[in-house]
Amino acid sequence: MLKKLASDALGLSDIGVVVPKSDFDKTEADDFVMHETGEVIYFLIKTKADEYCFTNKALIHVDGKNAISKKRMLRRYDYVYHPITEVALETAGTIDLDVEIKFTIGNIPLSIDIHKKFATEIKDLYKVIHAISMEMKENAKKYEIAQSSLNYAAQSIGKMESREVTPAGSFEEITRFATDWMMDQKHKYVKKDFADLFELYINQ
Repeated sequence: MLKKLASDALGLSDIGVVVPKSDFDKTEADDFVMHETGEVIYFLIKTKADEYCFTNKALIHVDGKNAISKKRMLRRYDYVYHPITEVALETAGTIDLDVEIKFTIGNIPLSIDIHKKFATEIKDLYKVIHAISMEMKENAKKYEIAQSSLNYAAQSIGKMESREVTPAGSFEEITRFATDWMMDQKHKYVKKDFADLFELYINQ
């Protein structure tokens, strides 16, 4: 316990700090943000070895493994391909120096310790991650319903008989309509950019 307290006091622990917006461009993660496509950093946590950069489109993790080595492993988790689940926040106890935010992105569980002086900022981040998680869950349900509706409609049309419509012509029309319709549904329910939620909870 004394060793841990001494380590924290000297700034040698792996407890993270929230990087202010004015210093985003001084981090390694900023070099890997796709600014050219409208990607924006909204929240950035830096520990002794790692950086966790939350943009409107992805979580960028600069993984340092340990502070001794200068090698870094970059991992990018685009939200559209890595759904966020199991979001939790562990607040600080009486003698704790940190709060802990936990979540799974795709199939990767993450747990980030942050100094408790940033508790307010971390609560806002928790709201964003939780909101993204809930919206992803709802959109996945709606998209699944849309797919089921299309399958049911295709089966129903397939049973209809008409001398004026050939099977080939009918198939071509159904395929064209189905493709266009599903692309429209995908545009509505498969979300790539969550800037609106970051703006709602972070930039107040």
